[in-house]
Amino acid sequence: MAKQSQDIRLAATTRIWGLTVGILTICIPLSAVTRSGSILPLAAIGGAAVATIAVWRSDEKRLQTKYLQQQQVELLKQRIANLETIVSTDDHEVRMKLQQLKASDAYGNPSGISTTPKQSKRKA
Repeated sequence: MAKQSQDIRLAATTRIWGLTVGILTICIPLSAVTRSGSILPLAAIGGAAVATIAVWRSDEKRLQTKYLQQQQVELLKQRIANLETIVSTDDHEVRMKLQQLKASDAYGNPSGISTTPKQSKRKA
């Protein structure tokens, strides 16, 4: 991935400076005719320099952002795994308690607590 991003930055830089050379080929004869001096060529070179810096810095920020997002994804995966562990542990405990209650109902319910509703007896 680093090679691909470097290729993009290099391609953008090449294009920026290629266009700048084209602009300079037009600006230099124009500056002689208009008597503006070196203002136009310096502006073209300054613009290309600023654009090059922007291209290289923006890509670094984007890579840092992707790295942070990757860390956040890993953190979320760990949290989900912890939650699954907690849920499966609680689910196992609930099943064990239900089995104990069913067993106690089947064998005379020594605790005196019934898990099935009782029907009231009516006197006739």
